[in-house]
Amino acid sequence: MPRSIHGRMIVISGTAILAALLLAGWALTSALEGIVTRGLDQRLDSEIAVLAAAIGPDGRVDRARIADRRGLLEPEPGWRWRIVGPDGTLGSGDFPPLVAPHPPGPGPSPDPDKAGRPPAPPPPGPAIQGPRPAEGRTEQGVRVHARQIAIPSSRGPVTITAAAPRAVVAQPIRAALVPLLAMLAGLGVLLAATSLIQLRLGLRPLRRLRDQVAAIRGGTLSQVDEDQPAELRPLAVELNAMAADSERALATARASAANLAHALKTPVATLALDLADDPPRAAQVARIDATIRHHLARARVQNGAVRAATALAPAIRDLTHAIGRLHADRGITLSADLPDDLAVAMDAQDLDEVAGNLIDNAARHARTRVLIAARAEERQIRLTVSDDGPGIAEADRIRATQAGARLDERGDGHGFGLSIARELAELHGGRLILDEAAGGGLAATVLLPRAARTA
Repeated sequence: MPRSIHGRMIVISGTAILAALLLAGWALTSALEGIVTRGLDQRLDSEIAVLAAAIGPDGRVDRARIADRRGLLEPEPGWRWRIVGPDGTLGSGDFPPLVAPHPPGPGPSPDPDKAGRPPAPPPPGPAIQGPRPAEGRTEQGVRVHARQIAIPSSRGPVTITAAAPRAVVAQPIRAALVPLLAMLAGLGVLLAATSLIQLRLGLRPLRRLRDQVAAIRGGTLSQVDEDQPAELRPLAVELNAMAADSERALATARASAANLAHALKTPVATLALDLADDPPRAAQVARIDATIRHHLARARVQNGAVRAATALAPAIRDLTHAIGRLHADRGITLSADLPDDLAVAMDAQDLDEVAGNLIDNAARHARTRVLIAARAEERQIRLTVSDDGPGIAEADRIRATQAGARLDERGDGHGFGLSIARELAELHGGRLILDEAAGGGLAATVLLPRAARTA
């Protein structure tokens, strides 16, 4: 079975339609065969009535009367008749042996003997009420359908049989099957189209619910619409409850992170002032401060769901302006090429952590310029920060993104910038890629979740 509900319903509907059409075709063919067979039986019974009119009370046959009705008794090639009475057998010469499919009395019908002679006539007694059916096959293998009756006489019973080729039944059935099959095929197409429309309309609420969940993930909605069909309403209620629980957990985590940051800020700042005259220890205090900010950033994302949506271009412009002022004495040019309609599905503070660390790292190592570019790729945004600095050797790029790792011991960095950017990107479902920039330098690319455009 297909893995999708839509595919499974199509398979089930197709199987049910095919089975129904086959059953309908069989039922209609059987009904048509019964109607044609009854019509043939009426014609054969008419022949039997003509033959019975030529039988006298003593069982003698009026051959002249039968000769006058010869055209009625054999209207078409293959039609046969036979009279078996006290004076012998009269009728068509190639009359096949017959077997009654449903014998009128208990026990099986008598079979013809090996010589092909018909069975012995029934013993004297009351007449059989109405002709009975029988089936046979000629020496050439042609099937025949017959009707047979026994008439009592003073010298014994007289058996009258009229037969016609079975093709008389098959030919009109075959002729009727062509329009019948065409009608069934048209009915099958109509049922299949109806099933597809029904599936499309029936699964539309599920697709709408999926889109709303994606919108929650993208940050444009906070909950799904609970006005759903009866089968989906409990699911919508549970999804909203889960979203509310996640929102509360996010708020609690952010509050805890803020409280921890506030509690540590004053002691760390005081310690930094006390050690201002001791550069080695002051550097260690700065390293402690960077480590605290790093792990608080991780806790803020790991303990909450991603629902915010932040416009990319304004955030990058603010970061570029701020970082450009920090490095104004070096003459570094920071330029951004960003579409105005892009938004990332993450909190503005998380975006500042990711992009800010990448831009600051590029500005500290650039010689003359830093270029920031972004473009949309399906559900992600590719943000690339390039510089014209010395770059990072391919063998050292993985180590450069590890927490506390510093490839260049010069300057005031603590080795957490690329690590924070990588871990925040991964926690939001993206990743950080380090590569060589065009013309030399480092190109740091981060893939971030895309959100709908925010106001």
